[in-house]
Amino acid sequence: MLLAIDIGNTNITFRLFRADRIKHCFNIPTQDYNLRNLRQNLRKLKIDNAIICSVVPPVTRKIERDLRSLLGRQPQIIGKHIRVPIKNLYRNPKAVGQDRLVNAYAGVKLYGAPLVVVDFGTAVTFDVISKKKEYRGGMILPGLRISLEALNARTALLPKIKLEGPKEFIGRDTKSSMLSGIIYGFSALTDNLIARLKHKLGKKTKAIGTGGNIGLISRYCRSLDGKDIRLTLKGLNMLFLQQKNT
Repeated sequence: MLLAIDIGNTNITFRLFRADRIKHCFNIPTQDYNLRNLRQNLRKLKIDNAIICSVVPPVTRKIERDLRSLLGRQPQIIGKHIRVPIKNLYRNPKAVGQDRLVNAYAGVKLYGAPLVVVDFGTAVTFDVISKKKEYRGGMILPGLRISLEALNARTALLPKIKLEGPKEFIGRDTKSSMLSGIIYGFSALTDNLIARLKHKLGKKTKAIGTGGNIGLISRYCRSLDGKDIRLTLKGLNMLFLQQKNT
């Protein structure tokens, strides 16, 4: 039983795998993480190993320490104990977030190459994999919630609102105008970037969406060929099994 952990800026996602099947899942908000709530969620679960992918180093250190205490063994950390086996063409390879490399690796394994992975998380990232299965780089944009929060924080009159689907395309009040702008704006941006990337990479390029907000935004995007909200966690499971079998 493998506990796969994806530490993001907003949420920490936990999935318990047996081989390639998910047996249990739970989330903890990143800012609320502590040993007590981890212990409560792991109660009665049988865990043999753990693997971590993280973009929040201070939380990584806490979870690494806590898992050693609870499980009596060292969790495997992507980038520290396990290297993602993909050719990295980034100008500074060490600057790429490990989650982006895991997504690229899992995307190629599951959907082939060339490929564009669009992750709608705290930030929105576009990751480009060539037909030779090389990680070429991509784009980073502010996420949907960050964009809404910025409108509220940096203006005098725009309110703080909940991220949700707009009820109308042409907003007729402030809330609906903000939601329409964010959702339809990001979906149009996504469609345009994917179209340009497919033109550059070739007609056989697939675009797969993932991340916490993919369920919302995918309803408004026309160019995504599929969505896989568990892509990062599937990649962690694949990487662990690959290392185990080598």
